[in-house]
Amino acid sequence: MLQKFDPRNRDIVVNISGKLVHRDQASISPFDSAVQGGDAVWEGLRVYGGRIFRLTEHLDRLRHSALALGFEQIPSHDQIIEQIRRTLAANKMADGVHVRLTLSRGVKITSGMDPRLNQSGPTLIVLAEFKPPVYDKSGIRLITSTCRRPSPDVLDPKIHHNNLLNSILAKMQANAAGVDDALMLDERGFVAETNATHVFAVSGETVLTSLTLACPEGITRAVVLGLCRDNGIVHEVRDISLAELYRADEVFCTGTMGELAPVVEIDGRRIGDGTTGPMTRRLSDLFRRLTETEGIPIA
Repeated sequence: MLQKFDPRNRDIVVNISGKLVHRDQASISPFDSAVQGGDAVWEGLRVYGGRIFRLTEHLDRLRHSALALGFEQIPSHDQIIEQIRRTLAANKMADGVHVRLTLSRGVKITSGMDPRLNQSGPTLIVLAEFKPPVYDKSGIRLITSTCRRPSPDVLDPKIHHNNLLNSILAKMQANAAGVDDALMLDERGFVAETNATHVFAVSGETVLTSLTLACPEGITRAVVLGLCRDNGIVHEVRDISLAELYRADEVFCTGTMGELAPVVEIDGRRIGDGTTGPMTRRLSDLFRRLTETEGIPIA
């Protein structure tokens, strides 16, 4: 599962702190906190028919993450939405678009770790690309990574931060194994997430997903749990062991960039009958209907 370059993105413009520049000229300072120490927070958004799905929830999480990191200045929701609008308009984008927001602590007066060196306010980057959902909807394969997701006493996963090295190392293991992504466990050995998505299992008629002890509070994850509640689907949020995934009737993962995608193999073991299961199809259809009607008009 290697994403490919889309020729439609060859001449896109990128928004850096309100300045729209061609992708080839886009740059940030080497003194920016995102470069200096990954001191930044981010969100991925998806545009459906001129609307951004769950935009408020994403902007809330961005703000909460920035507050947890002690950013002294944080743009308002309205300010960020205006920059998203400008970026989409400049690129003539209205559908099938992924938007990555990055908010760093900003530029430092000199190189160093101390946040007191940041005296010019935050840097906001809006990167919009034409991009379909990144996962193969016929099914993806996972291996279990040796890299564990850190617990809150190490680095709280409720901070949606830019330090993704833990996940990148896991992704490298998946690449070496010739599969799509890596399943990551928490420090106790229970399922946390993949290197990029949340994980759900289906046992009988019950949908299961793990606690957010060692993974972010996923927006798409919350949507799926809401769909379960609204449609009378039995569901549980609890610790899940690796053995429970191996023997599950279905496994699927969720995320903004991939929506819902079935998992057909983990560690060389076929999951269920090796195809998309009925519960995954049902929830995928319900999710698609939401994206067709809900969202904040933006483009």
